[in-house]
Amino acid sequence: MSDKQYIKRLFDDIIEFTLKSKGALVVVGPKWCGKSTTSKRYAKTVIDLMPIDTRSDYVDLAHIAPSTFLNYGEKPILIDEWQHVSFIWDQIKYEVDKTGDFGQYILTGSVTDKNNNDLNDTNKHTGNGRIIRKMMRTLSLYETGESNGKVSLLDLKNGIFTPSMTDKNIYDYAYYICRGGWPLAINQDRDVALAQAVDYYEVVVTDDIFSLKDIPIRKDEQKARKLMRSYARNVSIAASEQTLRDDCASSDESFDKDVFSKYLRALRNLYVIEELPAWNPNLRSKTAIRTKETRHFTDPSIGAAALGITPDGIFKDITTFGLLFESLVIHDLRIYADTIGAHVYKYRDSKRREADAVIQFNDGSWALIEVKLGGEEDIIQAANNLIKIANDIDNEKTGQPAFLMVVTKNKVAYRTENGVYVVPLSCLKN
Repeated sequence: MSDKQYIKRLFDDIIEFTLKSKGALVVVGPKWCGKSTTSKRYAKTVIDLMPIDTRSDYVDLAHIAPSTFLNYGEKPILIDEWQHVSFIWDQIKYEVDKTGDFGQYILTGSVTDKNNNDLNDTNKHTGNGRIIRKMMRTLSLYETGESNGKVSLLDLKNGIFTPSMTDKNIYDYAYYICRGGWPLAINQDRDVALAQAVDYYEVVVTDDIFSLKDIPIRKDEQKARKLMRSYARNVSIAASEQTLRDDCASSDESFDKDVFSKYLRALRNLYVIEELPAWNPNLRSKTAIRTKETRHFTDPSIGAAALGITPDGIFKDITTFGLLFESLVIHDLRIYADTIGAHVYKYRDSKRREADAVIQFNDGSWALIEVKLGGEEDIIQAANNLIKIANDIDNEKTGQPAFLMVVTKNKVAYRTENGVYVVPLSCLKN
């Protein structure tokens, strides 16, 4: 992709800073999200392990002379699809530690590796603090130009807000959900754009999920499709594995518990799914916090493809539309949060009160967010719900919320009389 065609990513800033502050960067995320395209812009040497005809030569060199392999050319060196040579992880750490130089390696991959489980936890630092892992996602609406970015999360945190408007409507969001943020889908004709998520889904259920050497699964496309549909029906819900299994089961066939867990683990390792962890604040009351993770695909279009939903057909099931819209919001919030050192969680307590998203900023401050596809009455109820939750949180220990916000499909961004921001998704940015 030429510079003229390249879509500027918020992840560009993450790469630039990491190469100035760490010895190596491991870029993970779903296939087709643009990891290689973006990473190549920052590499002076590229070792591409995707082509089969040249891969074996590189792998042999990495086995025989790992030091030579890791000094193959001018640095930063990009090792694309590096899981094929994951056995040199210790040598990478050695090379990084040997000089202490920043910006030596960029490693990209769409599959986690059993030999590098320390890289699969975003809360863990690797390589004695010299190597860091970052997740790259598909494009947000701000990156595609479909959010005008009039409302910034950082500005809200700092008390800055200007009422604004967007020209996007509910039909646009139906399209964004089904199209997703795949780079190949952007600026394409509608039918071509919508085909990308469907093609991704088909590759997952017919090949990828059965291709992981460390998670051997007997090929059964029907089981894979059942699981993906079940997961899609439970997106944005804290559904248990048992709930998903029961949903997959038919009258004449059950889904073995251990096999089912393997399927889910494979989908996580492929970055097809990514659960939203629960937030556990200090409360004034004795209300119990629910800690079960909420189900999400890494891109909401995967769920739409699994259910066979089109932008027109999604209106036939408003409940599913609402859940997928929430997943679209979570997708974008995660991207925006990554760029400002924040994290996104879900709040749910034993009183059945929920905040669809909690943003925990790096200075310890926090914000509560509800997502509503409905009209004014739903928005008012959501705003009041956020206020009740915020009042129950122990502010002496946690501090006052930076802001409360309801994200909608409406056209106007405004602040209510009780101080809650109401913001269309297509007005948001980091």
